[in-house]
Amino acid sequence: MEHGTVRLGDAALHFTRWGEGGEVLLAFHGFGQHRGYFGPLADALGCTYTVYAFDLFFHGQSTWRARNGTLAKAQWAELVTAFLRQQGVARFGLVGFSMGGKFVLATLEAMPDRVTRVVLLAPDGIKTSFWYSLATYPGWTDRFFRHLTVKPGAFRSLVRLFRRLRLVDKGVLRFAESQMNTREQRLRVYRSWTTFREMHVDLKRIAGLFNGHRIPLVMYLGRYDRIITRRNMGRLLDQVPHHQLVVLPAGHNRLIADVAAYYRTNGGW
Repeated sequence: MEHGTVRLGDAALHFTRWGEGGEVLLAFHGFGQHRGYFGPLADALGCTYTVYAFDLFFHGQSTWRARNGTLAKAQWAELVTAFLRQQGVARFGLVGFSMGGKFVLATLEAMPDRVTRVVLLAPDGIKTSFWYSLATYPGWTDRFFRHLTVKPGAFRSLVRLFRRLRLVDKGVLRFAESQMNTREQRLRVYRSWTTFREMHVDLKRIAGLFNGHRIPLVMYLGRYDRIITRRNMGRLLDQVPHHQLVVLPAGHNRLIADVAAYYRTNGGW
């Protein structure tokens, strides 16, 4: 295991490398996690892969200053390109869990000719929820959600209202509550929402890249996951005929570990 950093201006992206395998995988974690969450999967991959797992901004040791503003896809592509140059990597696979799926798709969009495979674990970025869109839309809603981050009583009242009116699935509300317990957590939610607001992709274009470059796509979902559902994933999967879909008897939060166990049992993706 080795650690490193790639920088662009005063932004710093930290990573850990596992293994010495012939195929490189770049791994991006979910919200509220850090690069260490990919340890079980990296161990399961054994000597087949070299895995580079990154701390996304506002998570782990990576840093993004407020004066840098919103993270544009072009800036993200510059960071990835700088990392590839630093490590001498020509071609690579991508794996992303939940929020990390956005960064996988943005990387694929920027350099499809260098991508060997894509593995998505309950990915965000394929169908953005109404609540996420509301929170990241500029204007009064932005100020409203910032207010929720510093006023926990207002957030709890909103959750109680949603629960009483059954506007949001109970599992989704429990996930939201778990990520908003402390002021630090609430600020991370707000900063991630607003900084990553431009990390969206055109799914029709993404599907065209998968098909045109014949990039293997494997997607893992949890049968009991209420955050990312099979129905919502159809927006991409229905356009990529050669995909492989695996549905595990799992929820959302532990899916990386569940995929690691699946890989060990089956000897491959």
